Amino acid sequence: MNTINHMEMDKGFVSSLIAALLRKSDPPTKEEVEAKAKQLAVVFDYEGDLRSAIEEAMVAIDTRMGAGVSLVNIEANHDDEWVYKRTEIEWTYSDAYEKYLISEKWQPTLVRSLSDVGLKILSHLQDPTSDGSWNRRGLVIGHVQSGKTANYMGVIAKAADAGYKFIIVIAGIHNNLRKQTQERVDEGFIGRSSDPENRVPIGVGTYGKFPHPATLTNINEDFNKNTAAKSGWKINDFSKPIILVIKKNVTTLDALHKWLKELNAKGDGRISDVPMLLIDDEADNASINTNKEDVSPTRTNSMIRRILGLFEKSCYVGYTATPFANIFINPEAYDEDVREELFPRDFIYSLDAPNTYFGPEKVFLDEKSSARILCPINDCEKYLPFSHKKDDALLELPPSLYAAFDQFIVARAIRNLRGQEKKHCSMLINISRFMATQKVVRDFVSLREKRIREAVKANYMMPEEVSNKNEYMNGLKSAFDKEFSDCGFEWHTVKKALNSVFDHLRIYVINSKSDEVLDYKKYERDGIGLTAVAIGGLSLSRGLTIEGLTISYMYRNTKMYDTLMQMGRWFGYRLGFEDLCRVHLPQESIDWYSYIANASDELRLQITRMRRDKMSPKDFGLYVQAHPDSLLITAANKMRSGKKIIVKQNLTGKLVESTLLPTKSPVNQFNDELIEEFWRRGFGGKVAATDKGWFIQDVATSEIEKFITRFKVHKGFELQKALLLQYLAAITDRFGLSDVLLISIGDTTSAESTYRLGTQQRKFENFTTDSWRLNGYRVASRGDEALGLGEAELAQAVNEASKDTSNTGANPADYHFRIARNKPLLMLHALCPKGNESIDQRIPAFGVSFPGGLFGTEVEIVANKVWLEQMAGSLNDDPDDEDDYDE
Repeated sequence: MNTINHMEMDKGFVSSLIAALLRKSDPPTKEEVEAKAKQLAVVFDYEGDLRSAIEEAMVAIDTRMGAGVSLVNIEANHDDEWVYKRTEIEWTYSDAYEKYLISEKWQPTLVRSLSDVGLKILSHLQDPTSDGSWNRRGLVIGHVQSGKTANYMGVIAKAADAGYKFIIVIAGIHNNLRKQTQERVDEGFIGRSSDPENRVPIGVGTYGKFPHPATLTNINEDFNKNTAAKSGWKINDFSKPIILVIKKNVTTLDALHKWLKELNAKGDGRISDVPMLLIDDEADNASINTNKEDVSPTRTNSMIRRILGLFEKSCYVGYTATPFANIFINPEAYDEDVREELFPRDFIYSLDAPNTYFGPEKVFLDEKSSARILCPINDCEKYLPFSHKKDDALLELPPSLYAAFDQFIVARAIRNLRGQEKKHCSMLINISRFMATQKVVRDFVSLREKRIREAVKANYMMPEEVSNKNEYMNGLKSAFDKEFSDCGFEWHTVKKALNSVFDHLRIYVINSKSDEVLDYKKYERDGIGLTAVAIGGLSLSRGLTIEGLTISYMYRNTKMYDTLMQMGRWFGYRLGFEDLCRVHLPQESIDWYSYIANASDELRLQITRMRRDKMSPKDFGLYVQAHPDSLLITAANKMRSGKKIIVKQNLTGKLVESTLLPTKSPVNQFNDELIEEFWRRGFGGKVAATDKGWFIQDVATSEIEKFITRFKVHKGFELQKALLLQYLAAITDRFGLSDVLLISIGDTTSAESTYRLGTQQRKFENFTTDSWRLNGYRVASRGDEALGLGEAELAQAVNEASKDTSNTGANPADYHFRIARNKPLLMLHALCPKGNESIDQRIPAFGVSFPGGLFGTEVEIVANKVWLEQMAGSLNDDPDDEDDYDE
């Protein structure tokens, strides 16, 4: 039996096992899954690894996905019910796609959820059979590596069934990402390989008489003027839908525009009889302000507008992984007409991630899982500084990178022992934006791999007293002892499995100039699980899927949010090896990611609230633009020139904390005494004990303002303090009363009698003689905002959380407690650094959280480059300096 049949048998067996288990009314136990697997193995004469099949089935039957939530323009003349009224639609492409997903071992109920969401998104588009001229504009907000492609593939299939004849997918700015997307479109929609050398039926095309859509792009070629000129084709030459997969590149978009205009437009310059759908995948790609002319945001977005303008009937749907989409926050990426044309005025749809998603919550926000996953990098700056230049010599790699590589070798051996030999396993290394440096990194990693391979070959069957004399074997054992000792196998078993790790280990440099192709499909066709080390910069950061990503090592300090979140390739699905995943980052990046992940989650929760308040996409866009974190994302470009800018800020539903603290003793002594002064008189209210200090209800908001005015902060926090005071003043008429929490740890009797808060320990990192920036940009612990709430308010928070399908945790988030409290809250803390016995200091800190629903309340602040660098760190890792762009 050949390897392809082996792979198909594996897929078929797991699909049959899942289908059999879903017939049970109650979720099966692991023992029941194992018994059913053994029973089916006999029936199917299946000789594959049952452990892997059982694990996949167990996860699949427990995988769920919510319906998400949408904001719609209720003033638009649009009937979302058209998809249900058109009973004549035959869902040929959609049914085939769903059948294909099930054959790929997707759980049937998850496929149904995906289909339901796809139908809702389709309902927000125009009925393609509608008369007249029309256009609809929308945005879908997903999560990094969570299945956005699967979602828009489902939307495309349904749109084609409904009558959309011309479909364009814009797939980022890199050739490798465009090729990857083309392959997925080939499998899930076209049903035929677009490889000119091998045009065989694949995916959906293997199901009977499939009506293959036409395409003018393939896995090797983007749309270009030569393709267009040679074809001479017109849109109406095809009876089936046409789909193109293209890069977000001025040259490509211009060639497509010319072909459409010259060969398809009528006398008035427009195409009247062809309903068109344009999917802008990774909609923020080429939306950063870059000087690279061919991916200039103003030019690319202008070309998209011109293409849309050729069609009398068009729909544009952008897909983005962040609610901080550039269409909301970065007007400079668009001229005025283009912004008006591409703004999602008709709908915004926020997708839920399935419950098995390995995302920011697990990596950065959950204290237990993040402690296991995250590995701070402390030594890279000595070898390759953040601010290195193109021609700087790299003489050696940091020990932490070699340690991460050891982890990767050991993790692959463990995965093989778990029956995952045929699954891909990858490591990502991103430490330089320069392609020449990336090649040098590869040379060092290759040399290290050779030495480890030779050491393993000589020692993997040797007694431990012999093998432990080898430094490379010691490194591997150290990685096992420190990270993976609870993996279910003893070291002697893992050591014996090390030798096979190198059978299919390959090292790649992935960038726009590299001729190396990270082709997982090729290895799949041969029945092999590739063990890949991918080294690169921007190409690895945006959209490209790294299969089976297990170990990540990234030493980059860019703070521009759209770039930052797209660098998070470590998110996705980690079936059977989530416990082995490790992410190596500098502490500053860990803090920033944690902060942004939390801000992003809260912004998604706001979408749900705005939906209930019947607010529009325009309202959401205005709110995001005034969101305090948007300033950190977009202002960098303006501020590099030293300009001051005036921005509007909205703090509704936000928690603002003094995370940059002064470390000079006189300042902290003053703040301690200030807390004592206000505490002695109860802030003008009645003090009551809580499980973690004291609570004062219904304090005059003016008292909070007086306290914050006098509280001395670090100079880098002055602007946020001014913003807090401005916002409190702006809402005082509506919220004349606020609450106060005095958070205290330790002996409450002593603290209460002396009016000195018991100290909370925080990690010593980022502590200097002048300032202390707290890890994770957090002061309060999660759940502190629940303190002081009554039973009715706590019940309301639980109820709010249950309504929020995007809420990633089992319990209410801090945001839900803010909604339930429905008034401002001042939290006071006394912190002390842990990890350095020479520092014995009390450092007071505070935070203010604001109620939700204040979408129209904004204040103006003036910001400059100095403030931005204090807030977000250095701007020296500028995306514009990246030389990894396709020509």
